[in-house]
Amino acid sequence: MRTQYQFKPECFDTFKRQLLQWANTFEEVVWLDSNHYNQTHSSFDAVLAVDAFSSLQLSPNQGFDQLEIYQKETSDWIFGYLSYDLKNDIEKLHSSNYDGLLFPDLFFFQPKKVFLFRGDEVIIHYLNEFSACIEDDLNSIEKQSFQTKNRNAVALKIDARTSKSSYLDKVKTLQYHINRGDIYEANFCQEFYTYGTIDPLATFYKLQKSSKPPFSAFLKNGNHFALSASPERYLKKNGNVVISQPIKGTSRRSVLADEDAQLKANLEIDPKERSENVMIVDLVRNDLSRIAEKGTVKVDELCGSYTFAQVHHLISTVSASIKNEYSSVDVIKSTFPMGSMTGAPKISAMTIIEQLEDAKRGLYSGAIGYFTPSGNFDFNVVIRSILYNKTKSYISFSVGSAITSKSKPEYEYEECLVKAQALREALEN
Repeated sequence: MRTQYQFKPECFDTFKRQLLQWANTFEEVVWLDSNHYNQTHSSFDAVLAVDAFSSLQLSPNQGFDQLEIYQKETSDWIFGYLSYDLKNDIEKLHSSNYDGLLFPDLFFFQPKKVFLFRGDEVIIHYLNEFSACIEDDLNSIEKQSFQTKNRNAVALKIDARTSKSSYLDKVKTLQYHINRGDIYEANFCQEFYTYGTIDPLATFYKLQKSSKPPFSAFLKNGNHFALSASPERYLKKNGNVVISQPIKGTSRRSVLADEDAQLKANLEIDPKERSENVMIVDLVRNDLSRIAEKGTVKVDELCGSYTFAQVHHLISTVSASIKNEYSSVDVIKSTFPMGSMTGAPKISAMTIIEQLEDAKRGLYSGAIGYFTPSGNFDFNVVIRSILYNKTKSYISFSVGSAITSKSKPEYEYEECLVKAQALREALEN
């Protein structure tokens, strides 16, 4: 059981920063923020969980089975992440690429303390045995002074794991597979990395300032950090209804208003960009149809155009009503990894990109989010994210794009650089 407490902060933005600064003193933290976009996290504008009462972290072997047991046994809020490489738990796949981060493949924790932001209120849930701490914690939060500048004095130089020439060759190899009929589309990614020390929270603030995404996340698991400026929702469940919102189709932005509007208009009618999105929508529909009530899978929006700080995107929304015999974890397992980060057909695409990519994806292309006590859930897609292993002083971010038969390798490389810009600036400046 949990004790509930509600109040209205005098200044939400100040309280959020103080709250996150306080949260960072704990070993386990998940913060999700919609940044005032219309999309919210299961009806909450922002969500924070801190301080594990219990936790689960493990490698892919039977990861979903263990998560199912943990989620049912706690019957409580649990927060955490699913790494991309849990694909190996679902299909006969493997991951043998270089892994500089060494994150657990799955991590969830049952928090002692949960903060939910909705409208002009903050709703606090504490496990009953810790409820006496609420007032003391609020006093501590109000005394926090937040640090917005990275205290790292050493300039970081970002290196590419894959050279440009190698990237271009690998895209051509993917197109060979596409033209041969092995796959229709593949999301091909590359890693950028460096060694050094950063202030994770200050770096997160900097990334948020430049991006302001609807599915941002700050995650801490001891010395493992994820600083995410994700614009994409993977999957949300409310009752028996689930929605997926894949992003496919990207255009750069311009500081010139007329040119920016034209870039967005061109994206909306670009046949290559739209075909990318449509193929993934079909994949998502197919994934959901296996667990949905007959006739309930529908496309609520196809190729809607949305503007973000650095890019324009095409986003579609697919929904379905799930059959009663499927659990919350079953729903995720049936659709994971998300189609927008794999390709079509999914298994063939994952097999081929594993052979061509130079780094293990790990948490990148995975999902960060939570389950509610009733089994509802909401997860983002871990893209536009900096991953940091503090113990190893290893800092990484990856970017990718969808490769089709119509892709121009040079353009795909430039798209990756556009997506990487805010991440690079958050680290280098």
